[in-house]
Amino acid sequence: MAKSKTPAKRARIAEANRLRNKAYKSRVKTAIKKFEASLASNDIESARARLVEATSLLDRSVTKGILHKNNAARKKSALALKFNKLLQSSN
Repeated sequence: MAKSKTPAKRARIAEANRLRNKAYKSRVKTAIKKFEASLASNDIESARARLVEATSLLDRSVTKGILHKNNAARKKSALALKFNKLLQSSN
């Protein structure tokens, strides 16, 4: 544990930030799981709405510095690929 005030405060702040980031990452993962559930049920409109929601959360996580921009881009690309595959199979 830190011996002086400043490192102790930084440790508290780092822990608070870690918990906040963990909660936000959990929100992103939940949105992705909901999107994949919509894909599994072959519901195009629901999947489209969930894709928009997941994409928005991924973009915001980059803005907040929680995810790296390439990580979010890779996840968004994979989600879009899955959605486009569903669209192709429905036609």
